[in-house]
Amino acid sequence: MVALRIAAAQLNFWVGDVEGNVAKIIQAVHDARDRLRADLVVFPELAVLGYPPDDLLQRSGLPAVVAEGLQKIRHAATGVHVLVGHPEYADGGIYNAATVFRDRRVVAHYRKQILPNYGVFDEKRHFLPGRGASVFELNRIPVGMCICEDVWEPGPALAAKRAGAKLLVNINASPFTLGKSDQRHAILAARVRETGLPILYVNLVGGQDDLLFDGDSTALDADGGLSFRAPLFEEDVHLLEFDGRKFQGPVRPDVADEAVIYRGLVQSIRDYVNRNGFKGALVGMSGGVDSALVAVLAADALGPERVWGVALPSRYSAGISLEDAREEARRLGIRFDVLSIEPPFQAFLDVLAPVFAGTMADLTEENLQSRCRGVLLMALSNKHGQLVLTTGNKSEMAVGYATLYGDMAGGFAPLKDVYKTRVYRLARYRNGLESARGEVIPARVLARPPSAELRPNQTDQDSLPPYDVLDSILEAYVEEQRSIPDIVAMGFSEDTVRRMASLVRKSEYKRRQSPPGPKITARAFGRDRRYPLTAVYGDI
Repeated sequence: MVALRIAAAQLNFWVGDVEGNVAKIIQAVHDARDRLRADLVVFPELAVLGYPPDDLLQRSGLPAVVAEGLQKIRHAATGVHVLVGHPEYADGGIYNAATVFRDRRVVAHYRKQILPNYGVFDEKRHFLPGRGASVFELNRIPVGMCICEDVWEPGPALAAKRAGAKLLVNINASPFTLGKSDQRHAILAARVRETGLPILYVNLVGGQDDLLFDGDSTALDADGGLSFRAPLFEEDVHLLEFDGRKFQGPVRPDVADEAVIYRGLVQSIRDYVNRNGFKGALVGMSGGVDSALVAVLAADALGPERVWGVALPSRYSAGISLEDAREEARRLGIRFDVLSIEPPFQAFLDVLAPVFAGTMADLTEENLQSRCRGVLLMALSNKHGQLVLTTGNKSEMAVGYATLYGDMAGGFAPLKDVYKTRVYRLARYRNGLESARGEVIPARVLARPPSAELRPNQTDQDSLPPYDVLDSILEAYVEEQRSIPDIVAMGFSEDTVRRMASLVRKSEYKRRQSPPGPKITARAFGRDRRYPLTAVYGDI
């Protein structure tokens, strides 16, 4: 017997767009009521304003805008219960709150109790903690509410049970990292074991600056069985039937890591370009694997008609690099142009000749080439209104193998949290999707040794260890925060480990000036890794 029909609204809400978010909420309310015949529709955490709003919450005009939006939702909530997350301005502060509306009245209200303040989260800066449980009755079933972090600790769920809840609904804006889905499942399973309550978890989807939200909305029965799991990185309103102990809903199949990451990177590009009002994306296509992957990600995110590939060859560029870039652009169906950097590079050399007299060519001249490319790409962006996507990966950003105001010039960095070895895996994954039509990234791009092509016969391994070695060291040093002796004990050369750790420390100033990019690992460069620019911490 079906006791409740619940619509889980796994949707994409834009930070600050209260009017647009409210319109999307109301549309979903009508769909849940009229098409799905739901008793309850559940929206994510802070859906009215978007997440994370950061200091936007402090704007003096925002409370009135949020209040107006909530009034519209309240008036639309006829014939169905609506549970929606929003900021609440009360008691001289701000709360991360949820309200249940039905037939133009407030049925229940809840304030988030546990405010995360680690990694990417800074909620204690913005919100006051709530107190106490909130339970409302729906078709004779007492439903308890909690918000995101509340379910990661036992207290709020147990409080809801003590208040009489027979079902727990948890609304979320939980960012994606690889492996997060399994972690969430384990947390939800622990709460079910402690309380005996079935749990519905509804999460946000979409890209917001450097954060990704994967959805992954989930339901666990009272016995801990998984009975609903929504597709990753897909908006939809999913219907679940609940009989008092068990849910019935769609359960997505398991998805391989590369497929999940690829979808997330596509989502991040689409949302960043569109939300910031750009006409499309510009990609400097070198013929290497990084720019090849960024170009295909952009085409998948925006459509080929909104992507512009530009080759920027120099005197050191190999002919096959230009051939491979041109061929990929043809296969993708994107616009492609060639702008030689030789004239501006030579002009810089001529201007600097008097003050460079008596010196040998070195990194300076290499960086000049990269900066010529950055200038040309930014000029195209300014003139035509397209966003420059930088092509550097996490391995390069970690050790500073990049040029400020050169290849780091741009508005968004899709591979900022993607190690080089994973870049290759993602490129091969994407090529595998093209089996019927042929590979989109030319095979030669994946076979050639990577090179910045800034001097004759240059390869990346002139300056760096092989990427499989480098990435293993970086994962231990950056993400796991292991000491140098610990990493050496893993079997790596002490000289190599110390040299790479030194490069990571010395490159912090570059990373601070790099564009944002989507977080996919446990410790990305940005919100959840904050190191001083100037500090002496040596071999710690």
